[in-house]
Amino acid sequence: MGKSPRLRTVEKYRPPYPLNKFPSGFALNLGKEIVYLLASRGTPRLEGTDWEEIFARLVGAKWQPSNVGLDDIILQQMAWGAKTVKNKKPSTVSKVRLISGRNSVSFSFGQDKVKHVDPNDMGEKVLSIYNERVAGVRKKFQHLRTVVLVKSDDLLELAAFELDTIMYDAKGFWWQWNDNDNLEGYNKVGDAHVFTWQPHGSQFTIIENVPEHRLAIRIKKPPRLDRDEVLDALKFDESWVEIIS
Repeated sequence: MGKSPRLRTVEKYRPPYPLNKFPSGFALNLGKEIVYLLASRGTPRLEGTDWEEIFARLVGAKWQPSNVGLDDIILQQMAWGAKTVKNKKPSTVSKVRLISGRNSVSFSFGQDKVKHVDPNDMGEKVLSIYNERVAGVRKKFQHLRTVVLVKSDDLLELAAFELDTIMYDAKGFWWQWNDNDNLEGYNKVGDAHVFTWQPHGSQFTIIENVPEHRLAIRIKKPPRLDRDEVLDALKFDESWVEIIS
């Protein structure tokens, strides 16, 4: 049999930067964003949509909120979902719980009975809903990541890291009901707690290890911007306000 023909292969799209190797200046610019947010709001409040918008701006991507929540930030053939988590010490936390949407077995499988059901059968169904969601987004993008911001209550300490957004092999986990009637999924290798599913509300949570090479920063609390001074700087005029009724 002759030699196989040599074929031209299409070069796969490379991400704009390797996983967790944020672009140059990212850390400083993230600090600037949080300083501005604290100075303008006056309260340490940062919502998930704030983080989505900030991250998109920092990496030069498009912020495009989606219903699925896995591809809110888009850059060519790359997409990110963004999550925020509170923790007292973001720079040293080793595990975080990420809320990953609502997986309703009633909607997806027509199964309304949950209590006293075989936990492994239920866990497989719950996980399949999540996997289907990820698969649908992966069809549109060559690379899919989750970018997480761990924040202290006062926003003066932060950690940021990325994870590849993957599908999970149901065969690798076992499930049990806990004392609160929530379903917990454990890795068969090491018995680590990985998933929690709450039947009431269908909330699905994934427990992730924080990568060693995460970014951590501390910020000095800025003074709050004075409202009247800002309006003066803008040269505010009463004609900007039109009373309609």
